[in-house]
Amino acid sequence: MVRVYLVRHARPAGTFAEARDPGLGATGLAQADALAQRLGPLGPLPIVTSPLRRTRETAAPLEARWGRAARLEPALAEIPSCEEDLARRGEWLRIVMAARWLELPADLQAWRGSVVDALRAIPETSVLVSHYVAINVAVGHATGDDRVLCFAPDHCSVTVIDVENGALTLVERGAEAATQVL
Repeated sequence: MVRVYLVRHARPAGTFAEARDPGLGATGLAQADALAQRLGPLGPLPIVTSPLRRTRETAAPLEARWGRAARLEPALAEIPSCEEDLARRGEWLRIVMAARWLELPADLQAWRGSVVDALRAIPETSVLVSHYVAINVAVGHATGDDRVLCFAPDHCSVTVIDVENGALTLVERGAEAATQVL
């Protein structure tokens, strides 16, 4: 059995509808430091992040504490949007988040499958830093919930998933909050 500590990135300097790849703002940097203090006693463990700045910056204090470099995993990136205009991108995401996976286009269902496959492929207990919808993919798959959003992980929340024989089991949902995604 592999235990996955699935962390939502710290608060970024911009939202999905404001910036393509924002880094962390001052609040986010403080959250990332607090996360490293909270998870520090678990490690050192392998760290895996999406390639996006906010996940890499969230993992940086934990990397420093454990003396380990994070591995980048593109499958853990945020839900892909082909919408170029940021305002329209935000509206697109609102529509997607209100849906069920089977109602969405094949490319988004394939992305969902790649997130699950990436989790199944983690070889040992690890900390993964990812995104709001990707964490919902993991929780939804583990619980059999087909909604795109089945809970609202807060910034730097830690959701615990066990992976065994290809099955994902939810151990603990991370802290929830009314958080601004868009």
